[in-house]
Formats: sequence, C-alpha cells, structure tokens
Amino acid sequence: MSDFQMYHALGQGSPNPNGPTRKEEPNKFRPPVAASPAGYQQTGSPAYGYTPNQFGGTPSQNAPPAQQQGYFPPQPSPPYQGGQDVNNLAQHMGGMALGGEQTGTVVRHKKKDRHAYHQIEGPGGSSQAFNGIPQTGTPTQFLNQNSPQVGGPQWAQQEITPAMNQFPAASPMFTPGNPASGMQHAARTGTPLTGSPASSQQGKVDPEQIPSIPRSRDAPAKYYLEHVYPTMEQHMPPPALTPFVAFDQGNSSPKFARLTLNNIPSSNDALASTHLPLGLILQPLAPLQEGEQPIPVLDFGDTGPPRCRRCRSYINPFMQFKSGGNKFVCNMCTFPNDVSSEYFAPTDASGVRVDRLQRPELTLGTVDFMVPKEYWSKDPVGLRWLFLIDVSAEAVNRGFLDGFCEGIISALYGAGKETEEDDIEGVGRLPKGARVGIVTFDKEMHFYNLSHNLDAAQMLVMPDIEEPFVPLSDGLFVDPYESKAVITSLLTQLPNMFSEFKNPEPCLLSSLNSAVEALAKTGGKVVCSLATLPTWGPGRLFLRDDGNVHNTDAEKKLLTTEHPGYKKVAQRMVESGIGIDFFMAAPSGGYLDIATIGHVSATTGGEVFYYPNFHSPRDTLKLSKEIKHTVTRETGYQALMKVRCSNGLQVSGYHGNFYHHTFGADLEFGVIDADKAIAVMFSYDGKLDPKLDAHFQAALLYTTASGERRVRCTNTVASVSDGVTESMKFIDQDAVVSIVAKEAAARMTEKNLKEIRGALTEKTVDILAGYRKNFTGHNNPPGQLVLPENLKEFSMYVLGLIKSRAFKGGKEPTDRRVHDMRMIKSMGPLELSLYLYPRIISVHNLDEKDGFANENGHLRMPDGIRASFAKVEEGGAYIVDNGQICLLWLHAQVSPNLLEDLFGEGHNSLKTLDPFASTLPVLETHLNAQVRNILQYLERSRGSKALTIQLARQGLDGAEYEFARLLYEDRNNEAQSYVDWLVHVHRHIQLEAR
Repeated sequence: MSDFQMYHALGQGSPNPNGPTRKEEPNKFRPPVAASPAGYQQTGSPAYGYTPNQFGGTPSQNAPPAQQQGYFPPQPSPPYQGGQDVNNLAQHMGGMALGGEQTGTVVRHKKKDRHAYHQIEGPGGSSQAFNGIPQTGTPTQFLNQNSPQVGGPQWAQQEITPAMNQFPAASPMFTPGNPASGMQHAARTGTPLTGSPASSQQGKVDPEQIPSIPRSRDAPAKYYLEHVYPTMEQHMPPPALTPFVAFDQGNSSPKFARLTLNNIPSSNDALASTHLPLGLILQPLAPLQEGEQPIPVLDFGDTGPPRCRRCRSYINPFMQFKSGGNKFVCNMCTFPNDVSSEYFAPTDASGVRVDRLQRPELTLGTVDFMVPKEYWSKDPVGLRWLFLIDVSAEAVNRGFLDGFCEGIISALYGAGKETEEDDIEGVGRLPKGARVGIVTFDKEMHFYNLSHNLDAAQMLVMPDIEEPFVPLSDGLFVDPYESKAVITSLLTQLPNMFSEFKNPEPCLLSSLNSAVEALAKTGGKVVCSLATLPTWGPGRLFLRDDGNVHNTDAEKKLLTTEHPGYKKVAQRMVESGIGIDFFMAAPSGGYLDIATIGHVSATTGGEVFYYPNFHSPRDTLKLSKEIKHTVTRETGYQALMKVRCSNGLQVSGYHGNFYHHTFGADLEFGVIDADKAIAVMFSYDGKLDPKLDAHFQAALLYTTASGERRVRCTNTVASVSDGVTESMKFIDQDAVVSIVAKEAAARMTEKNLKEIRGALTEKTVDILAGYRKNFTGHNNPPGQLVLPENLKEFSMYVLGLIKSRAFKGGKEPTDRRVHDMRMIKSMGPLELSLYLYPRIISVHNLDEKDGFANENGHLRMPDGIRASFAKVEEGGAYIVDNGQICLLWLHAQVSPNLLEDLFGEGHNSLKTLDPFASTLPVLETHLNAQVRNILQYLERSRGSKALTIQLARQGLDGAEYEFARLLYEDRNNEAQSYVDWLVHVHRHIQLEAR
C-alpha cells in the first residue's frame, strides 16, 4: 500500500480525459495521461513567463496576501472579520451567521449569556489547554487511528513526521465549544499545532477544525493520478467525485456498483445497532475513463450464458468448479449445477479451471452477454429517436425553438461539419442502425417525411388530436446521414415556418400518444421540448401551483401527478420499450407542472432538463450541449433489471426512476442511460455465515442503441463479520449518502418537508450515536463528538441535502422542488456528491502552473475551498460548480487587470461584462488559458448537465443569490450553519447516550 507522502511528490490536479490517448502495453493499466487541452494554451506568451507573485501564491485563510504585481492593489491585509460588511454582500445573503467565525476579537457578553449555544460542557472539559501552549498528550490530528487502517483509504495514511510526533495518535474527536479539545479536528495536512485557540472565549467552535469536504476530495484526486484502483485488493473505493482508473479483478468497479458496507454484519440485530442502511447503488451503464478496459461482450450462441438452475444467477468469477470441472457451485444460493459439455474445461490441482484467464466472465466483475432469441420481447433494431418539438408561440418568441433545432443539428452532425468524411468521424454520430424522426406540435401535430429521395421534407398535418394516428409509415424514421440535407434544411427552417402562425397553447398528451403509436413496434427514445403549460386538447393542465400552500402539508399534493392521462401514457411507453427526455423551458419563469409531465420521464427511465428562466443568448449553448449529451451517451432501451443476493439476504426495496408492477417483479425501463443510478435495499431473511462472503449480482437486460440484445452483469462482493466493529471500518460514505438521499426523495409525496428534514436529522444522529456506542466504548468523554473515519463528512452532506432545493425550508417554486426531487432519485453518486456540496475554485490566486499539464502530463488542478463566505476574499473571483450550474462569481472590487486577462481588453470593470455570456473568450493570456483548461476538466467530471458559465457579479446579477444559496457551510436556506449543525447533532447524540 502506498505511502501518504507519495502524492505530495506527484503532480497536482486531476487527469484531463480530453488528452491524447497513449499507446499502452497489453494488459498494463495506468492512469490516463493528458496534456493541456488542445487549443487552450496561449501562443502570445510563454506558459510560465510571469513573476512568481503574478497570481499570488496560496492565500491566507481569510485575507489576500499583500502583492506587488498581482490583481490586488497594494494594501495592508488585516485578518478578515466575519461581521465586516464586504460591499453589503452579507446583507444579500440573508444573515448567514458569518460573525461566528471571527478570530482575534473578543466580544464581551453579559454574564447570563456568556455561554453561547455552541458551548457543550463535558465532564472532561478544561478551558486552559490552548492558551498559547501546544498540547501534549491530547489527540490532535483529525485521523481515526483508533480504527486499524486495514482496507482504509490509502491517501489518508500519513507518515508521522517530526513535527507531528509530539501528539500521540488517537481517534478523531471534536468537542463543540470545548476549548480543551477544539483542535482535535485538525486538518489532514499534518501541520503542527501552534496553540492558537480553537474557540473564542465565548466557546464558539473554530470552523477550521471541523471536517472539510474539499480536503477529502483533493487528497484522493492527487493520489489516483498515479495509482490504479484494483477492485479486489482495496476494500474502500475512492470518493465518488475522484477521477480514477479501475482495474477489474472480478469485483465490479465502484463506477458501476457501490455497497454501503463492504463488510456486512452477519445478523440483522448487529446491523440495526449501527442504524446504517444495507444497500447497493447501481449505475449499470456508467461511462468509463480513458485507460480503462472496455466492457467485454461475450456471445455463447443459442444456448446463452451459463446460469444457475435454481436462482438463475449468471456465471461469474465467484462461482466454484468442483468434480474436476463437471459442476459449478452457485455463489448466491450454493446450488451445485452441471457444466454443459460445450462449456466444460478441466480444473487444476487448486480447483481452478485451466482456461480461467481466457474467459472474461470468470475474471471480470462487469461483462455484457449477448442473449439468444428467448430473451427478446421483439426483434432488436437500432434505436429510434423521435424529436417531438414544441412550436407554440412562447417557444418561437423566446428563441427556445431556435436553440432546440440548433441543438439537434449539433447532436446529430457536430458543429461545422462540412464534408462527408468529417461526418463519419463526427463526434455526435449515432451508432449504425439508429434512425431519426421529427414531429412538431402546437394545437395540431405535424409529421415530416424525411426520405432522402426528397428535395425537402414533406409536412403532414394531423388536426385530430382526440384520436390521433400516425399518417405515414415510410419516411418518418430515416438514417440521419442519408437524409442529412433534408433534416438540416427542415430544422433550419422550422423557427421561420412557425413565426407567422403562432398558436399559444400546445397539445402535449395527444403528441405523446402519437409518439407511442409511432414507436410501438420497435421501441425507442423520445426527446421532447416544451416551453409553456400544455392547456389544449386532451390532457390539458391547469395552473395548480398555489403559493399559499407552500411549506404546508398540502404542498405534497403539488409534487405528484393527478392526471390519469399522463400516468396511462407513461405505462404504455414502458410496455412498448419507449423512454422520454423532456427539455422544459419556462422563459418567463412560468409554471409548467413538472410534477405531472415529468412523471412520464421518471416512470420510463428518462430525464427532465429544466431551464427555469430560459434566456436565449445565455442558455442556448447549455441547451445545445445537453441535447448532444442525451443523444450521444450510452443508452439502452426495452430494459429489465433483476438484482440477486446471497442466501441470508433479500431485496427489500428500490429507489430510482423506473416502472415496477409489483414487489418481486423485475424493474422495467423504457430507456436507461449512462447517468442513471438505482438504489437497491437489502434486509435479512436469515443469518449470514462469517466464513463466506456476501455476493450481489445485478443483471440488466437491454437493447443497445446499435440494436443488440444484451445482459449487463455487475458482480459485487463483500466480506462478512460477526460483529459491527469490522463493518464500521469499511463504510462507503458516498453510497450511504446516496441511499439516504434517495429514500428521502421517495418520501416527499407521503410526508411534509418538515417531517422529512426532521427524519434526516434523526438518521444522522442515530448513525453517529450508533458508532459511539458500538465502536468507541466508554473511553471518550461525553463532551466529545467522535466521528467514524469513513463518515467524517457525512454530516455536511446531510446538511447539504436539507439545504437543497428539494428539501429546504421556505418557499420554493413547486416545479423546481419536484424537479430536484426526481433528479436526486435518479442521479449517480458522482453527480449527487457535487449537488450536495459544490466545488469552489478561486481564480484570482491561481498558481502559475495550475490549469496546465505537469511533468507527467496530468492537468494540475488547484485545491478547492470551503463553501463558506468566510473564505471569500475581497477582490476575489471564484468558480462555483454544483454539477447543475457553474457560476463565475466576481467581487465588486475585483482587479481590472484580472478582468482584462479573463475577458479581454476593454473589460476592466464589472459593468462592461456581458451578463448573458456563457463562455469565456479565447485569449492569449495566461489566466484565460488556465481558467478555460480548468473548466474543460470540470466538464468531464460531472453528470448529465452541461457546463456553461453564468456570471454572478456582486451587486449586479441575480445569480448572486444562487451563489449565496450554494455556500452550504453558512446559515442559509432557513437552515443552520455547518458548525451549528454539528453542535445540534452532538446535543442529540449526548441525549441518546444517556
């Protein structure tokens, strides 16, 4: 296992997947190596031609360093005071309790309130430990050395340096408000403690000493630049947001499957004492990173892949061969099966098949099996794409129709492709066999014959919206490359065609029923745009978002669909193997009833892309990129999923976007794509044998976009132990957070939001209290909050969930709330991690080497900063990315030099910037190249949403309020600050401990 200090010697940052592919030796796995993104390095100046101070080195904690040549004017730099009014932003942020983070200032309180509510007195508390004298004999480093590091994260194993060895190793403890132990959450960087008080005299907690999510992300990211993740040798997967190359050794990569516990207690009682969920997060079609082997596709002919006769599990690396190779014993149900003559191979002296290494199904955790005709519900064909385009007045007037048509052209043919040869190489090219059709709708439906024999598309109008039918069979679905001229001509003309005849009301449900008719024989994918509430014809909807019921019990009714027509069409779509993605824009911020319309995409396995205040100049690029992503990502249709597990366990529930007839039946998906994840819950129906491992297998039967019927098999293994002590060492924080979030989202239609927020708090308290009782014994004073090594940041993620649009208190438009709720149910761990805690990168003090390739060819990324206004420096510029939106926040006193370097000459004040810009210009300045390279890297490490920047200029742009909302460590969204939240949780743990 590699030493912690190794990654300090390596290049900083994370790999850029856009870099050139390097030829590797066969079967030799390495992390990807990427140069700086092509076309991004400036030519006018050498990369590192500036003086070292140009971009200001590492910033001080709270104030910019004095710089001679940087972006800050020469000025003294006093320590930042939380209560100081930085151009009134504190007021903009709605009172986010920044005053609690003051250092160096003592505010006298009256005697009766001298103990602020941060203070929690414990019997072991002493207020004398940090009066300028380094502690000896007190736990100080925030590393859980109480638990052995077997299987623990490699990057967290620090070498004890001379500067640290005066502090004995111990479990991480944190006493909110107790100066005696307030420094016990010391950062993981190994810096020695110098006696600065962790708490002020009022007993407030030093925010620097509590777990930091940015630090927990940056260290593994640097480690996995130079290390491959072997799936059997390491029990703990990398954090979800960390780019890594997985080496499949028989256990599936964490990109496809994450268990909440990689060591499972043998009994239900033992698991119940931890209050942790036992579940599996599955993302069966997750994208691979450059440097990883593609998933092998295996064909066993008409007999199909070998399976257990009793439980129907597919052959996998954990099945054992007996009787010289004549029998295989199922790892799920232990049933001995006969090996068919076609599949027979003898075993060696150790009982291993002699051909094992030549058989991917016996060596790899994730494989695709081609399946024979008995697995077909209908003959598989290439994926049919039907673009269902809203041409109503609002879509035309606001530029949404224009942007949507541009996006389709870009997705099908790429941007600016001129020659046929370019088309073949085109990035957006669909798989061979795929077909495309186009239908538009307002008060009527318009079908188009796109046959390549025509000079221009032929329109057929369907005025009968009560009982619509498909008026043409030939020419509706065509090869997009044969009919390129016809398709591009039609899409280019559509905005003008409907600009003269504007119908304000679209008939959506009739159009969806027509789409089902058109795709019923083959299955396929619908991509539908909508710019206004569909108020015409069957299925017309009404404005039911009554603002008076927000934040009340009645609000949950607004989060569900009450219209039977949309439920019925969703069910028909799933039965026909059809899924739908909606692109919904509310240009004037209007109500679209996503609860009803989005139900169709949630049931069929699709997705809603929502633009709550669509503005054409700013959002067209994002729209275009997201259409391209939905068309080009790996997509399967006509899909069924079955999850199997070892004897002693049983599936107890599912969470996600799918259709489920009855409990026990397979999950059904009209479509499933690379970004979708499903949570599977397990319970005990017996007792697990500690001598055996626990096994899980997910089988996804689907048709690929190129028209092949396959089963994607994902195999996961976990060890079993009698007690919970071992289990607590192997918790996957990202999986636990995902399960908790998806369960909470599933309850939104049953309980009011206040109850759900209370349940999330209770769950956090139960888990941490369970850890204290079961793992730490009674060695720790009750005033200390002891956190599990692998759940250090769990509390912050839950606080982020409580503050998210889905669950936060206060008034929130129903469309936005229900959209985020469904998104949480379907998103994978990577996208969810970003959603619950954004990446924030300071632009104004980048090191001159950040954003360029290091000596090993990796893009060097700057460290993230914490999501708190206390970290915002005067005159600063920050990238804030939560996977859904990317803000470029600019302080009112930002340097004119920085603006010119970033946006070009003449842009030397905030007011000269275009508020609707969505990209940075390509300039030959060092800073501009750095920031574009960093943005390009961030774009490759997210979920389904495209990255375009949105300016948030202090005091000028409405997006500034979104910036304030994303500072999750501060008091906002009617919820506590991170420090106050930990104090609140700790209080409840103490009550439970009694």
